[in-house]
Amino acid sequence: MLKALLFDVDGTLADTERDGHRPAFNAAFREFGLDWEWDVPLYGELLAVTGGKERMKYYLSRFRPDYEKPANFEEMIAELHKAKTRHYTELLAQGGIPLRPGVERLLREAREAGLILGVATTTTPENVTALLRHSLAEDGADWFTVIAAGDIVPAKKPAPDIYVWAIRKLGLGPEECLAIEDSENGIHSSLGAGLKTVVTINDYTRDHDFTGALAVLSDLGEEGAPYRRLDAAGQDERGRVDVARLRAWFAL
Repeated sequence: MLKALLFDVDGTLADTERDGHRPAFNAAFREFGLDWEWDVPLYGELLAVTGGKERMKYYLSRFRPDYEKPANFEEMIAELHKAKTRHYTELLAQGGIPLRPGVERLLREAREAGLILGVATTTTPENVTALLRHSLAEDGADWFTVIAAGDIVPAKKPAPDIYVWAIRKLGLGPEECLAIEDSENGIHSSLGAGLKTVVTINDYTRDHDFTGALAVLSDLGEEGAPYRRLDAAGQDERGRVDVARLRAWFAL
C-alpha cells in the first residue's frame, strides 16, 4: 500500500535551478570579487554534479584550470556556498520562484488522503524551508514529516543514501513509498533505494535517461493545462496527477 510521497526539490517542486540557484551563485561570486559567471547553458552542464560546493569545485577543474586556489580554498568554498544560500533565500522572499504546475494541488490532495509527505534533496535545509514558506504556505515545511536535505548523508545523488535515510526516518519500507523526481541523477538515487518513481521533466532534464520510471511527464498538470505523458508506455496521455492516479501507477 502506498503510504508516503517523497519529493525532490530543485526542478521538481519548482524551477529553482535556472532562475534561482544560478543567479544566486553569480551574486555570491560577485560578492567575493570573483570573475566567475554561470550562464544558462553552462549551468546546464554543471547540473551533472549534485551539491553546490561540489558543483563549484567541478567548475574550476573543468572550466577554470587557470584559477589558483588559495590556501583556505575549502573554507572559501564553504563561505561562498553560505553566501549563495543567503542570496537564494532573499530571491525566494521576493516571490521570484513559484511552484511548478500541479504541485500545490497534489500536496493538498495527498495530505487530505492521509499520505505522508517527505523531501529528499541535495540542496540545503535552509533552501528547502525557504522555498516551502515563500512559495507554498507560511507553514509549508510543517506539511512534510521528514525533510532529508543537504549534508546529512555523505554521498549525494545519484547515490541512494538520501532516500534510504528518509525512508528509515519515516519508519517505512521502500515498497510503501513513491518518489517524484526530475533528473537522471535523481532517478538513479530513488531506484537505488528501491523506490518506484514518477518523473516530471524540466528544460534542463528533458533529454535525460529515465529508464525504470513508472511514468515520465511534462509536469503534474492543472485544470485546463493537463500534463503530457512522454514515456512510450503512455504517449499521448493527458491529465492531472492526483492521488488516485499515483496509486494506480504504484500498483503496476
